[in-house]
Amino acid sequence: MAQRVRIVGGVAGGASCAARLRRLSEDAEIVVFDRGPYVSFANCGLPYHVGDVIPDERQLLVASPELFRDRFAIEVRIESEVLSVDVQKREIEVEDRREGRRYREPYDALVLAPGGAPIRPPLPGIDAPGIFSLRTIPDSRRIRAWLAEHQATQAVVVGGGFIGLEMAENLAHRGLAVTLVEQLPQPLPPLDPEMAVPVAGHLRARGVDLRLGDAVAAFELTSSGRLRVRTASGAELSADVVILGLGVKPETTLARGAGLALGPSGGIRVDERMQTSDPHVWAVGDAVEVVHVVSGTPHILPLAGPANRQGRLAADAIAGREPRFRGVQSTSVCGAFGLVIAQTGASERGLRAAGAEGFESIYLHPGHHVGYFPGARPIHLKLIFQKPGGRLLGAQAVGEEGVERRIDVLATAIQLGATVFDLEEAELCYAPQFGAAKDPVNMAGMIAANHLRGDLPLADWRSVGETDALLVDVREPAEFAAGHLEHAVNLPLSELRRRSDELPRDRELWVYCQAGQRSYYALRALRQWGYDVRNLPGGYETWNAFRELGPSAGSSR
Repeated sequence: MAQRVRIVGGVAGGASCAARLRRLSEDAEIVVFDRGPYVSFANCGLPYHVGDVIPDERQLLVASPELFRDRFAIEVRIESEVLSVDVQKREIEVEDRREGRRYREPYDALVLAPGGAPIRPPLPGIDAPGIFSLRTIPDSRRIRAWLAEHQATQAVVVGGGFIGLEMAENLAHRGLAVTLVEQLPQPLPPLDPEMAVPVAGHLRARGVDLRLGDAVAAFELTSSGRLRVRTASGAELSADVVILGLGVKPETTLARGAGLALGPSGGIRVDERMQTSDPHVWAVGDAVEVVHVVSGTPHILPLAGPANRQGRLAADAIAGREPRFRGVQSTSVCGAFGLVIAQTGASERGLRAAGAEGFESIYLHPGHHVGYFPGARPIHLKLIFQKPGGRLLGAQAVGEEGVERRIDVLATAIQLGATVFDLEEAELCYAPQFGAAKDPVNMAGMIAANHLRGDLPLADWRSVGETDALLVDVREPAEFAAGHLEHAVNLPLSELRRRSDELPRDRELWVYCQAGQRSYYALRALRQWGYDVRNLPGGYETWNAFRELGPSAGSSR
């Protein structure tokens, strides 16, 4: 008798599981249930459909029920919601919304891919017309219709994560004035705070009214039919449309109802084979709890890449193979108003929250290709690594060009257990219009490796306001006059060899320049002359980010 495999949910995880299983078994009887009208669509493209960058919603359709039937002999039942799972009888209860009937369906293997549900906090007025979440094609259709019908000119986006930034960009692309409200003091909460500073500045420079550190408290419908958004600080924001970009929570209703185990983060608990606590049930995608490979902590990661891989692994396990899901490392990228923000691995904040010790961070600001070739754009890069061995733990980068390429390289390096010493030796593509002979990835490895070898002792920007060390700015006088750290003395690198005796030998020196290179040259010379010197990594460029974080970061003028 053919193995009866039933899959709840399509899109990334469920659809990938179904197609992979058919490639492994021509005998399996595979049925996919999806409560919506589309089984496989590109939900990552939805903000761009709202913004008219992708004008035709048909471009978002990845696979239709007919394609699954004709190409894979897989039955897809759309607008069919699975209401419950009986793990004892190995049956699911299904509601066919088109025919208005309920029935029970047996299974030998069940895969849960229900995804995540948009977070809608129980705030006063949140159900008022004109307030939307964006998760499905019908959602985007409703938003587009509302914008057209009400000739919207003002929007409030609630939440500064990936969806929030992408929606802000696309609403602005349609000509709307956009206010973005984020209750945390930074956009893109997964980033370390100093790495989010250039993102906030870029959004404001592009006309976004950015309200950080302020939470939405209530929504109201005015007598004119417009929306009023009240915040915890007392601000009142007018809008024709409100988009909730507060993220998603794992959809675990079926799993809880079936008695399946959930993990501490709230997702469905699975093993390395994506198998749940019931041996006949697997789960994949946004609803499952996974392990972060760097921090070792339980994690919910609603991204399409891991969901696709999990779907394939579940299919392998059902087909009798012995797959192993390695976990996730949170590799992601976001584009907003021409800025690219990407990250992989652990953040410094996440490591500290997990109680990790023995790690270090460095900063650099190289061009995305050589400076003499027209169009070079800076990349603000942070690299986090283990001490003393140098194993890579995480990286974050912000810039207009070349950001995702470098993070992809670093993501692969983390997966392979590489160290900063490996980055020094990485052989990467070089031509003037694409990079440099010392690629930013190489440069990050060299800086970190120099530190671990003892050639580059580092100081901490967070301690600038408290240190007794003498701050030495080795930039040229004009640069120093344009802005410098408070109490710093200016001794340009070009004059260092003839004026080094002006520096005290009985006091620690903290040197800095604009981006870190000249201060490294100064440090190497001064240490050979017997001075006690540390380098402030990333130079004044990095200080500008820490300065924006407030008085706790120190002081400058």
